[in-house]
Amino acid sequence: MGAPEINQRRALFVLGKIDEILAWEQRMDRERDTRFVDLGRYLCEVRSGQYWRLEKLRSFDDFLEKRFPGSRRKAYYLMTIHEHLPKIPKQQLREVGWAKAAELAKVARREGQRFESATWLHRAAELPREQFKREVEHHLTGRETEPWELLYFKVYKSQLPVVEKALETAALMLGTDKSRGYCLEMICADFLAGAALEQPDPSTLALSLERLLKLLPAEQKQQIVEQFRARL
Repeated sequence: MGAPEINQRRALFVLGKIDEILAWEQRMDRERDTRFVDLGRYLCEVRSGQYWRLEKLRSFDDFLEKRFPGSRRKAYYLMTIHEHLPKIPKQQLREVGWAKAAELAKVARREGQRFESATWLHRAAELPREQFKREVEHHLTGRETEPWELLYFKVYKSQLPVVEKALETAALMLGTDKSRGYCLEMICADFLAGAALEQPDPSTLALSLERLLKLLPAEQKQQIVEQFRARL
């Protein structure tokens, strides 16, 4: 299939609008971005009409690399919003913001005609962004998710071998699908359980044992539960 004939006047208008919105974004707080709906629509038009050829670029990806040098991911999110949420009024999408709209698009893409836009839009408007993101992930994967945060602390090079060995050993016990965060939690829970035995603290010991049990693979967990029942 040959390249489409470009309407030069329209192409220049759309390319100008994209540059105008991107320049506006740089002056405004990203969380208050209200023009992402238009930006997604224009980007889709540039891709389908191949307007990037006017700038002597080789591909649409080159066009995105030029306009979004930091990351092209947001551009694709905006295009997905335009493609999968055409029935939701623009104003309502603007009110929830592009990050929540991108999560809505994930659900819409999965469910197609079964997508209940009013219900999901209400959830997006009511819930904080991270909580809404977790709800979408749970809906799509069936897995429960938890809030998370990054921890930063300094480790001396002389300490690294011990730390790495402990994490590797915990990974062997938990399974390679577990993150290093889970491995660190197991190490800490094991330490607390040992400390509680030295200085009896039933609540700390119970919490440590509970966390250790949850972290173990299902088969191992079942074996331990059966052993406990047999001894009670």
